[in-house]
Amino acid sequence: MNVLRSPALLVTATTAAAAASLGAVLVAMNLYGKVSAPSVPEVAIRVDQVGYVRGEKKQAYVMGPSAALAGARFKVVDAKGKAVTAGRLGATTGRWNAKYPSVRTADLSALNTPGTYRIVLTDTAAGRSPAFRVAGARELMTPLVRDNVRFLQAQRDGADVLPGNGLPNGALKHGPSHLADEDATVYADPEYDEEGNELLDERLTPTGDRADVSGGWFDAGDFLKFTGTTSYSVAELLLAQRDLPHMKELSAEATHGLEWLDKMWDEDSETLYAQVGIGAGNENVRTDHDVWRLPEADDRLEVSPGDPDYTIKHRPVFRANDPGEPITPSLAGRVAAVFALAAQRAADTDPDEAQEWLDKAAAVYDLADTDPDPDVPLFTAFPSAFYPEDSWQDDMEFAGAELALAAGKLGDDREGDWTADSARWARAYLDSDVKGTLNVADVSALAHVDLATALDGTRTNGVGDEELYEDLRRQLDDGVDRAGHDPFRAGAVYDDFDAVPHTFGLVATARLYARATGDTRYAAFAGQQRGWALGANAWGTSFMIGAGEVYPHCPEHQLANLRGSHDGKGAILRGAVVNGPNEASKLEELNGFPTMKKCTAAPPTGAWTDFDGKGARYVDDVGAWQTVEPALDFTTTALLAFALTAEADGR
Repeated sequence: MNVLRSPALLVTATTAAAAASLGAVLVAMNLYGKVSAPSVPEVAIRVDQVGYVRGEKKQAYVMGPSAALAGARFKVVDAKGKAVTAGRLGATTGRWNAKYPSVRTADLSALNTPGTYRIVLTDTAAGRSPAFRVAGARELMTPLVRDNVRFLQAQRDGADVLPGNGLPNGALKHGPSHLADEDATVYADPEYDEEGNELLDERLTPTGDRADVSGGWFDAGDFLKFTGTTSYSVAELLLAQRDLPHMKELSAEATHGLEWLDKMWDEDSETLYAQVGIGAGNENVRTDHDVWRLPEADDRLEVSPGDPDYTIKHRPVFRANDPGEPITPSLAGRVAAVFALAAQRAADTDPDEAQEWLDKAAAVYDLADTDPDPDVPLFTAFPSAFYPEDSWQDDMEFAGAELALAAGKLGDDREGDWTADSARWARAYLDSDVKGTLNVADVSALAHVDLATALDGTRTNGVGDEELYEDLRRQLDDGVDRAGHDPFRAGAVYDDFDAVPHTFGLVATARLYARATGDTRYAAFAGQQRGWALGANAWGTSFMIGAGEVYPHCPEHQLANLRGSHDGKGAILRGAVVNGPNEASKLEELNGFPTMKKCTAAPPTGAWTDFDGKGARYVDDVGAWQTVEPALDFTTTALLAFALTAEADGR
């Protein structure tokens, strides 16, 4: 279940006004292709550049020629250069590529004194790692959550942006945008070719309805807005808020997303809107993906109905259902779950508001099409290839569980019915052949944990704690098995789309499982996966902008490219999480637009080639949407993983 975003997407040029110059970054990454002495073989050291949690198992990786690494030792030095510990590299974890045929570990588990450190190789190999910290989980993770929120703030659409002192220094800002969304035209479902690349309708067909769909967040590097991805992200924000209730900016951003979802549900006509804007068109219908501009530029267009650019300023709205008719179950389930989570959040402080959210959740839930045509693919977007999805029972399980928990808080007598419903959908999911792991297309991990809470030790419809926790172990064991065969212990498939968000999904699932069961068998695996996403990978880069010494500087993101740091100066898209490595063949062509600024803040595209392997490639280039486009769901999955890790430190 991979997320395929638009191949026509845009690119961004966020660049590093971080702590190091480009030259220092190149040295840290070992991209110069040199070492201090010609007689010493070239090696590279990979660490979690954000840092390691005190008390957890800690590993770094060293890649290079087999003979050199076999006799190499390492020492760890503090910020003053003083050696604090030393050791010999561990056994090989496998082969990576021709230039770096051997990968070995450096065990740092004994290092628990808070501080900033680097690894230095000695004896038969030479090299120096990027800096990393050792600290408590809350100290390390909470700033990452705040940075993730900064990305969401930069993604805000509509009038409610955060200019000036509403955002911290160094944050990307833009003006109010897409104000025409306040009175948008609703159109009939567009028809696409089988691949979803071309709109077959000569023009879009208005339904005669209009809607206020202003606000919300841009989905990714473009300016489209989707109910599917936004509902997934708001759910994760509300779940994270449970663990970090005093983080005001997290609460405010969850509310911002929730308010937009409320607009996308028209309770009077019982219509759920699925999408604002269009990303694939034809010669008569120009789309969001045909131009490279700042978001506020769309409002300045002078267009008339019938102009090809009309749908760029006056963005079309598409429905998930005809008024009063069944709603595609993946969207209905997820939106109902979000509204029910909102009811839970308000239950203690404003029971009347909470009841309103619960009633909205129930109304959406009741319209779910729970007998969909098996020959018709599920859709959450137009075209459906933008966000393909195979399962929907997990979304309904999620909705039932959150409805039940909200009802319990409010004394609503529907609690038992919704618990039984959730268990029924859980059983259907467990019996299906479309089971996955936590990502925008599979929320079963979130659903299982909260259903177990709702069941409270009981069994119904053939489901109890045992079956739910067994499936969480299935998700994690799949990752553990993959990690066991990978030189860098990656639990995700990194020659396919969304390796990084899938990795953070595994981290979040491991933390959820440990909290629900008290079983910490996956704790080391969670730390290992977090480390891979934050620098302990073959490319030696963190896949979160602003995290660590080496991170994406040229993301495919229009705002970051045109107003941010395309040359190493200015604001960066801090907190954004990108896709990461992808199948090499998918990067044969990079995007380009006449108005796109050349990004020089990152190492040259070819500098990454030495680190490609196992069929995967990574490029930090404004044209590489396949590897460095950030997205809502990528970032909020990481945010949830960080929040759960921080929360574990407080128990």
